[in-house]
Amino acid sequence: MTTELEFLIRLGAGFVAGALIGLERQWRQRGAGLRTNALVATGATLFVLLSESFADDEVSPTRVAAQVVSGVGFLGAGVILRDGLNVRGINTAATLWCAAAVGCLAGAGLYWLALAGSGAVVVANVILRPVARRLDRRPLDEDDEVMSTYRFRAVCRHASEAHVRALMLQALGGFRLRSLHSVDLDEDRVAVDAELVVEGRDDARLEQAVSRISLEPAVTAVRWEVADQNGSSEWEGMRVGPERESER
Repeated sequence: MTTELEFLIRLGAGFVAGALIGLERQWRQRGAGLRTNALVATGATLFVLLSESFADDEVSPTRVAAQVVSGVGFLGAGVILRDGLNVRGINTAATLWCAAAVGCLAGAGLYWLALAGSGAVVVANVILRPVARRLDRRPLDEDDEVMSTYRFRAVCRHASEAHVRALMLQALGGFRLRSLHSVDLDEDRVAVDAELVVEGRDDARLEQAVSRISLEPAVTAVRWEVADQNGSSEWEGMRVGPERESER
């Protein structure tokens, strides 16, 4: 059984440990900042303390901690967002998960381990951030997978531009989007151009996207190309609807 004084000390340790993690997140203006991480750690601490307030073995701290992990998993899923073809918020979700683990340590009375866990999370978010960026910018070795750059264009009528842009984002899922912009061709038509990056080659997926988008009545032409390392390109495919073939 945990005394009231021990209860308050552990609760305070969980709150402080979560706040330390949240300070770094708040400083970088992330979605889950000071309050969120402090609340997640405090909540995990309270659940573990609740289990220790009963002598019954059916309410063991380890079983409660396992349920905390599952609950925080749902909370972390709420901060992961789809931004076009990219996914954002995974690091924030992982930070919340770690904050819950730190809270469980504090609730179990392992103060130094909770403090060490908070420090490890802050170090991972602060120090490893520039390291990860440097690794992302390093030149590819010969043994690494070659990155391919695609250019995708859909020509449509002005009134359907927004719909076609949304359709392209959906049909081109799985590629990393570099740019997406529109170019007016004449008073009635607009070209929506996208530049995509993928490891290796994935021409089959581009053909599927062409087949999907070319079914839209407002689309008059769809094509894609592969750009080489020098920035030039060679047309690999062209599709238009049969009834609109004369409009190319």
